[in-house]
Amino acid sequence: MRYPFIKEHEGQFSLSTLCRVMKVARSGYYAWCQRTPSKTEVANLKLTEQIKTVFDASDQTYGSPRIYEELKEQQVACSQKRVARLMRQAALKAVLPKHFVVTTDSNPALPVAENILDRQFVAAKPNTRWTADISYVWTSEGWLYLSVVLDLFSRRIVGWAMGTPLERSLVLSALAMAIQKRHPESGLLCHSDRGSQYASGDYQKALQQIGAVCSMSRKGNCWDNAPTESFFSSLKRECVYRHRFATRSEARTVLFAWIEVWYNRKRRHSALGYLSPDAFEQQFPSPPAHALAA
Repeated sequence: MRYPFIKEHEGQFSLSTLCRVMKVARSGYYAWCQRTPSKTEVANLKLTEQIKTVFDASDQTYGSPRIYEELKEQQVACSQKRVARLMRQAALKAVLPKHFVVTTDSNPALPVAENILDRQFVAAKPNTRWTADISYVWTSEGWLYLSVVLDLFSRRIVGWAMGTPLERSLVLSALAMAIQKRHPESGLLCHSDRGSQYASGDYQKALQQIGAVCSMSRKGNCWDNAPTESFFSSLKRECVYRHRFATRSEARTVLFAWIEVWYNRKRRHSALGYLSPDAFEQQFPSPPAHALAA
């Protein structure tokens, strides 16, 4: 794959530079140019182009496992090891993660619920276990806060809200969206951290009105809400860190598209067998219409 790489970039850089970087002799490159490519080389070139197409469609965030699953769905014959090898040779590398800070504004005067979820992050059916959390995005106008509600069954974001400042109305709006869209039955377990927004009387009342059970992480333990933390990590790595938002309005538009258009409907999730949340849910029968109307 070194010679094809040189040929592809010959117009952008000098041949001497390309040969030096790829550690090949110019004479070897010239000899390669004059011979007929083998069937294997032709197949690898074609597969590399298909890999690049999927890689670019993911905004350069997919690694070899997700690209392999996408190609397999397109009925492209390949293996994950082959995809990984061709990606290395073509210098295709997914965006690396960056660290982010999660703040929890706890209030010792407010009641704290037990950690009922206890890191049981698998749900047998939709709308039985939800997790909630808040993160933030920097813009030139200041912080924009994002509150989400995630269904552990499919890792789908079923409710979200964006705004400033950081108040309990934000988590109430995200919860209201989730309730309106999903119509959960009584007994839903809703887990969050100990932030004052979630411990507030208004939020607890909203849970009680739908018969939900409140669960909260242990003090200072982000792993008790790992799936939601993982969602925010993907959001920051694949979207936020790749933009410089001039306004909160611009950030809202980009975040909306990433959550609703990309993450929920298209992004392949390793915990779901590399299906998107939407595709994973489509494998299971929908609840009857009278249940949604209740």
